[in-house]
Amino acid sequence: MECSNESANMDFCTCTYEPCPRKGKCCECIQYHWKSGQLPACLFPDDVEKTYDRSVEKFVEAAQNRQPWW
Repeated sequence: MECSNESANMDFCTCTYEPCPRKGKCCECIQYHWKSGQLPACLFPDDVEKTYDRSVEKFVEAAQNRQPWW
């Protein structure tokens, strides 16, 4: 699939999985991960993303442990 925003998306794509063919193609990435019951890398803090555990449960755990921004 062609993505007109691919180069701009790469500025904030935090995926560290190198052979990923969906980097910068957010709509493909979201669809791929959601079919597997997962969320994309960009929704996780860097330290959690590097574990490659993209489960919804891990997202909730990371969100609960996150310090407030204020």
